[in-house]
Amino acid sequence: MRAVLHSERARLTVLYGSLLLLAGGGLIALINILLRNGLYTRISGAVTTTVPAIKGTPFPSVIPGEQVPVPGETIAPRIPGATPASPSPGTTPGPEQLAQWQATRNLSTAVEQATLHELLVVSLVALAVFAVLSIWLAWWMAGRVLRPLGVITETARRLSGANLHERIGLQAPPGELKRLADTFDGMLDRMEELVGAQRRFAANAAHELRTPLAVQRAAAEIGLAGDPPPEKVARIRSKLIEVADSSQHLVESLLLLAVSEEGLEATEPVDLAGLAEAELAGVEGTAPQDLVVVRDLAPLTVAGDRTLLGHLVRNLLANAVRHNRAGGRLEVATSPEGVLTVSNTGPVIEPGDVPRLLEPFRRRAERQHTAGEGAGLGLSIVASIARAHGAELTARANPAPGGGLMVRVWFPAGSPTARPAGETPGA
Repeated sequence: MRAVLHSERARLTVLYGSLLLLAGGGLIALINILLRNGLYTRISGAVTTTVPAIKGTPFPSVIPGEQVPVPGETIAPRIPGATPASPSPGTTPGPEQLAQWQATRNLSTAVEQATLHELLVVSLVALAVFAVLSIWLAWWMAGRVLRPLGVITETARRLSGANLHERIGLQAPPGELKRLADTFDGMLDRMEELVGAQRRFAANAAHELRTPLAVQRAAAEIGLAGDPPPEKVARIRSKLIEVADSSQHLVESLLLLAVSEEGLEATEPVDLAGLAEAELAGVEGTAPQDLVVVRDLAPLTVAGDRTLLGHLVRNLLANAVRHNRAGGRLEVATSPEGVLTVSNTGPVIEPGDVPRLLEPFRRRAERQHTAGEGAGLGLSIVASIARAHGAELTARANPAPGGGLMVRVWFPAGSPTARPAGETPGA
């Protein structure tokens, strides 16, 4: 029995069946109680009207629900289960009156007992039939209630990395189970997106690491074949060092991305405005002369890791300079509300392309494998560091003719403000 009740459907069947059986039993008990209280009076009145009147002593007219006395009987209230009242003291009924009274009492009692017995038997039979029907209805009802859960369970059991595109798509009226199925479908959407991002990351990382290895191999096999002159050896050496530096930068970026994904072990107060000023000084030394730099650095202190926050600001500024245009503009601002904003001019970006720029190895255009191009990890590292600090990163494409990108980072120390329309969350 305990093994059977391990099924949720069996438990619900027992619960629903018990409730239905309790309701049916209560209804039958109420009918028996109500009928038993006034049954004798009604039977006695009915019998009295049908028994032939005693010669010379006609029976009075009978009013339904009232006791009809026999001759010589004093009218008294009828107590359930008691026998009819005896003749009043001081009166001497005749033999015929006594016989009539005795016959009426015996017949009324017999009819009452027979009726109550028959009612009890019929009630018990009806209750047994109702119990069987209640169990069947409870089993059917439990199955109907648990059917969506069965669909969800079967879908979850069947899902794997190869068929994450499948969804429950429960067709049901609004309710708790419908919300559960929709929530499960939403979770599958996020899982599919994450798995897809991981696959793209692995494929892109393999491609990025394979390219410099292929260049190094070709330079060694072709450029150094035979007995090359010293000038050629110097060029090949310079090329190999350049490829090695690019590979080292890629590996360091991947390690930084992995470290930022692990979260923070310890935090300290960091002057983000001062950090942004220091990084700006380094950027201005390498930026084009015609680049206009606008700073609005209000005091801002946040809790976090100084090294990671330095990489966050540095990557944002490097990305803003690298993808800017001639005579462009770079704006950096911090606010006491906990917001860091970096905006730059540049190529016009479609709003729908902004979210994918925050993924690893994703660029606005195809990679050309030129010097200083970068590995496409800058904004993804920024987004990862922001997540590690509990901050929210949003990116928005600047409209034409200026173009470019605006990136804002809301840190927990600040109070959130109204977000302008068109910004795309990246964290």
